Amino acid sequence: MNKTIEAMLEKYNVTPETRAFLEAGHQKIFIDGQFVDSEGGQTLNIEDPSNGEHLLTVPRATVADLDKAVAAANRAFRSGPWVDMKPNERQALLFRMADVMEEHAQTLAELEAIDAGKAISGCQEVDIAGSIDFLRYMAGWTTKLQGNTRNVSCPGEAFGFTLKEPIGVVGAIVPWNWPLNMAMWKMCAPLVVGCTIVLKPAEITPMSMIYLMKIWQEAGLPDGVVNIVIGTGVEIGSPLAGHPGIDKVSFTGSTPVGKLVGKAAMDNLNPATLELGGKSAMVAFDDAKLDDIVTGTLQSVFFNSGQTCSAGSRLYVQRGLYEQAVQAVAKAANEMVTGDPLDPSITQGPQISQAQLDKILNYIESGKAEGARLVYGGQQEDRPGYYVQATVFADCTNDMKIVREEIFGPVLAVIPFDTEEEAVRLANDSDYGLTASIFTQNVSRAHRLLKKMEAGTVFVNTHDAMDSSLPFGGYKQSGIGRDLGPEQLDHFLQVKTVIMQL
Repeated sequence: MNKTIEAMLEKYNVTPETRAFLEAGHQKIFIDGQFVDSEGGQTLNIEDPSNGEHLLTVPRATVADLDKAVAAANRAFRSGPWVDMKPNERQALLFRMADVMEEHAQTLAELEAIDAGKAISGCQEVDIAGSIDFLRYMAGWTTKLQGNTRNVSCPGEAFGFTLKEPIGVVGAIVPWNWPLNMAMWKMCAPLVVGCTIVLKPAEITPMSMIYLMKIWQEAGLPDGVVNIVIGTGVEIGSPLAGHPGIDKVSFTGSTPVGKLVGKAAMDNLNPATLELGGKSAMVAFDDAKLDDIVTGTLQSVFFNSGQTCSAGSRLYVQRGLYEQAVQAVAKAANEMVTGDPLDPSITQGPQISQAQLDKILNYIESGKAEGARLVYGGQQEDRPGYYVQATVFADCTNDMKIVREEIFGPVLAVIPFDTEEEAVRLANDSDYGLTASIFTQNVSRAHRLLKKMEAGTVFVNTHDAMDSSLPFGGYKQSGIGRDLGPEQLDHFLQVKTVIMQL
């Protein structure tokens, strides 16, 4: 461990488990209940985005490793303790798995903050506590899955009914911006219904998933039920999506990659759930409360360093409130506190990598060149790591790149409008349809407009307010299917029809 990382761990008094995990210098992939190195012997370097320093190495999995993981998941699905568990026994196991996560919550938060550059205060509340809550919520459905009986009209005396059965082995691919949280979104529903899983975390943010397997194994997770393979999208992601031993694909990531994943799954006639990109609109009317608008930006486009697919990165404000709103969100951007991810007082960490930082800076230059008014920010911070100022552009138009394309950074574009009809037209003028929000004190207007917004989730007087019980997914280029809520369970179940002649 280098001196920079050592000093950081000492400064923020991390847990002994966090220190031991990093001091090991190398962590392994998880296949069939065993922590193993890659068959090819190659490794990937994991760095700290807050300073660019080396953290540890992990195996660079090969297709041979993937084949082993898929074989293990198939064995666990067809025979052994996982198959033999009664619904209440599986539920009890899932509750134990949630309990050990709660016991290790600080360590999970520290590893996630270090690995992904997340401000730890938000990480504790959203990433870790949110994941535990979701697992407990979903675990409650384990004993409530059911088919139906039917009155059939076929000749003779007959009885008909349906069974809900697990679809099989799930191939899950998760992004780098929410490593643990998105993995939980992908794993909980399949585990509830009795599926097994092969999961590929993003190769640059695998630490929390490795640690999670250590504590889940201690909680009693049977071998082969969850398998973790780490590698690049080309080397592992594509083969996983198109693997003949996979029965269902669940992916969160960019729209271009999601289309490739969906095509690979379809080659095997496997269903795919795709939660993809977004360029979400926030629409604020003259009667909106400025505090609500500011809070909406803080918990979306300025949260997680703007690396959020559902971020409200397009803010449409009615002209009577427009300049006040511009100044209010600019003030909020100015008050963002950057620093070490482990510092509980900060509100913004670094971007994930130099490449992502460069991409954001290029978008900022594009905004300037296309005539948007830079109200605040727009600069890389003068410090080690991949930091950029929270940025606000005003007087934008829908034909600008910063309005049309997903930036995946803390950059807000503000656009004026005059009428309801114009607001709806501008908000829906996007290839994406993940989320949208309406800010108004007029309840009738809110109900009118929420039906017209082309988005999978519509918030009123808030943005990015998630709940485990409510489904999440997009319209248009933002994906297919839903995560969260009981609706997610159906994506991992098959319906079997039974007709019995009496």
